[in-house]
Amino acid sequence: MLRPLALTIGEPAGIGPDIAIAVWLRRAELGLHPFYLLASADFVMWRAERLGAAIPLRVVAPEAAAAAFAATLPVVETGVEITAQPGRPDETSAPAAIASIRCAVADVLKGAAGAVVTNPVAKNILYRSGFAEPGHTEFLARLAEEATGVTARPVMMLWSPELAVVPVTIHLPLAEVPQRLSRDLVVETGRIVARDLTARFGIARPRLAVAGLNPHAGEQGALGAEDQSIVAPAVAQLVAEGINARGPLPADTMFHAAARASYDAALCMYHDQALIPIKTFAFDHAVNVTLGLPFVRTSPDHGTAFDIAGTGRADPSSLIAALQLATRLAGRAAAPAHVTA
Repeated sequence: MLRPLALTIGEPAGIGPDIAIAVWLRRAELGLHPFYLLASADFVMWRAERLGAAIPLRVVAPEAAAAAFAATLPVVETGVEITAQPGRPDETSAPAAIASIRCAVADVLKGAAGAVVTNPVAKNILYRSGFAEPGHTEFLARLAEEATGVTARPVMMLWSPELAVVPVTIHLPLAEVPQRLSRDLVVETGRIVARDLTARFGIARPRLAVAGLNPHAGEQGALGAEDQSIVAPAVAQLVAEGINARGPLPADTMFHAAARASYDAALCMYHDQALIPIKTFAFDHAVNVTLGLPFVRTSPDHGTAFDIAGTGRADPSSLIAALQLATRLAGRAAAPAHVTA
């Protein structure tokens, strides 16, 4: 039986608390699997009152969350006080967000939670507190490595029913992408994507479409050498390893309906090449899925939205999708199933 999902508070001054409360209020309508929120119960209750949401709340241990979920919002205390106001992060913001992530990972690795679902954080707030990792994903990988002793290589996939994309390089200035892109990076990313599409999504032979870096995939070297020197050899190696991959493909013709029907995931060479199409097709329901970890992690594909925090106007659709996808991935039976990403 799938254990409850561990939901982090995210940046407490952002919309994470708002959408967590909103989703719990719709739990029966949506048929949601039980989850618990990792936060200060006093803070959650105060935020609910500010939103005008009359919610019963219960402080529980993770093991008791499923039984409590139908009647009360289960909260697992992290031991960190939160005083941040909506839209105004303070000195408690970063410690609260970090503690919530740490507790979620510890719970899933010890078997008390079925998956980790993370609400959005504000990286600049974390950095000011001395946070050493580039972002959420890298921190999750470090926590997994510390707990298991096995190095994790996380890969970010943005998933929706319409499209799944993977940026091979992520948060880099565009000018640095050609220097950071390598054959090994493309190959390693492709291996992890293919493996997890099989293991987690149940796709027996995943189809990977690999975008070129340059316009028209380099036009045989006329528009840049990287597609011939890096991307094409990487695709050839993936194919030699038995992975169904093709490319480099011109990115400007990869995302129309007929093209999307021909692959299960698109590997893109840089951030916007991947995120522009998925946010065009699935702005309010795309999900950030971290592949390559020893547990399932999903997250809404949006930020903290400080400007509407505490107003009740935040759309919980992406968090709903993240919870539903986490349930699907964590609850998959060991026997392979033929589904599409």
